[in-house]
Amino acid sequence: MKKIVVLISGQGTNLQAIMDACKAGKINAQVAAVISNKADAYGLIRAKNSGIPTAVFERKNYADNSQMDRAISDYIDGIAADLIVLAGYMKILTVGFTRHFAGKILNIHPSLLPKYPGLNTYQKAIEAGDSEHGTTVHFVNEKMDGGAVILQAKVPIFPDDRIEDVEERVKIQELQIYPLVVKWFVDGRLKEAGGKAYLDGQLLAENGYAAE
Repeated sequence: MKKIVVLISGQGTNLQAIMDACKAGKINAQVAAVISNKADAYGLIRAKNSGIPTAVFERKNYADNSQMDRAISDYIDGIAADLIVLAGYMKILTVGFTRHFAGKILNIHPSLLPKYPGLNTYQKAIEAGDSEHGTTVHFVNEKMDGGAVILQAKVPIFPDDRIEDVEERVKIQELQIYPLVVKWFVDGRLKEAGGKAYLDGQLLAENGYAAE
């Protein structure tokens, strides 16, 4: 059975969805560990309640970001993880880390990439007058939110929406598509090569998989 390591910084709702999918047998893998850069992240409690090992790596305990990421990398190597899942991990990974695990790191970002990388995506979409927003699951590379797109989900933005309204719609979609993409990877259907994403041997479009 393949091993997944999940990196979090906060509530861990996507973590919970992935743990639930593994427990139900929908994903043929186990969450082998949950790592956080925040000691008070609620996702750590979720993991402990499920009997999953946890580890905390705080920036203040390391000389620089590279040293911290090397420590995390060594921990993950010790587990022999097959996949690293970023689920609300609010720290930019170093180049050394992303290169070491190239093709094995997934992230979910609350926008329709390449639109709105970085923070405050809901506010940006509303302020721009967009009629839709969404979320993107992508491979992680050296560029922030710049890896190959795998799958996107769109939600509408209505004229009287607040940020919280759009965020709630996006979160519902995230909890559906992230476990699905993890399953694709675990089942050997999803791969990254040459900076591109492939599903069942077919090159995915720039905006990821889209059902006919």
